Amino acid sequence: MAILTIDIPDDLKKRCESIFVDQTIEEMLAKLLREALEQETVHRRAKAVERLLARRATTKPASAQEIQAARMAGRS
Repeated sequence: MAILTIDIPDDLKKRCESIFVDQTIEEMLAKLLREALEQETVHRRAKAVERLLARRATTKPASAQEIQAARMAGRS
């Protein structure tokens, strides 16, 4: 496990401790970091899907003959 040293203002620490009585500061921060990472992952995936859909909207579909020719070319 890694050690992270950060300064938390006293008023913020007191508010957190009063609201999250059953959790330590470390547990709260770990949970927040996990949530932030998950949100960032979801955001990046959504952006990737948007880029793919935008590219798909401007690309002409390949015909069955073109697909078959590409398959045959890939086999030789």
